[in-house]
Amino acid sequence: MIKQFPNTLISSNTTFLKANFRRLLLAGFLFCMAMQGCQKAAEQTKNKELVFVVNLVDDEKKVQEYLNYHKKIWPEVEAGFKKAGYKKITLYRFNKSIVMIVTVPENADLNRMGQVAESYSEKCKAWNALMSKYQVGVTGVAPGQKWAQTEEIYSFINP
Repeated sequence: MIKQFPNTLISSNTTFLKANFRRLLLAGFLFCMAMQGCQKAAEQTKNKELVFVVNLVDDEKKVQEYLNYHKKIWPEVEAGFKKAGYKKITLYRFNKSIVMIVTVPENADLNRMGQVAESYSEKCKAWNALMSKYQVGVTGVAPGQKWAQTEEIYSFINP
């Protein structure tokens, strides 16, 4: 025998819905607005990756010093990166070549970010000056320039 759903349960839910319709409607509207706001905030904080290359000096002892410094980055340097708004900085090495991938907000001004990072602490400027002694520009950069921004030539994405 099939049991019937109790009518009292249906009528009590209907009474609840009628009594609280405006509250539920307002709550749904506010929830929807909050979700749209979150979605817009997420869209506004899109990031981009930039890739740079530099060579290290042709001196194995200095290359090892450079690598040792990067095993323990000075805390003030990383704090300067945070203050400037860098999202992620990753370095890769092959022999005497360094590849740096920098993740920043899509509308970032890298020159301004660098100034903010260096202004965080005198140690940030000192770090950059020290690291510069180990670096030489790649073929094709302007005189005095060391890091060169690369051009993306291929990308594969599997969503």
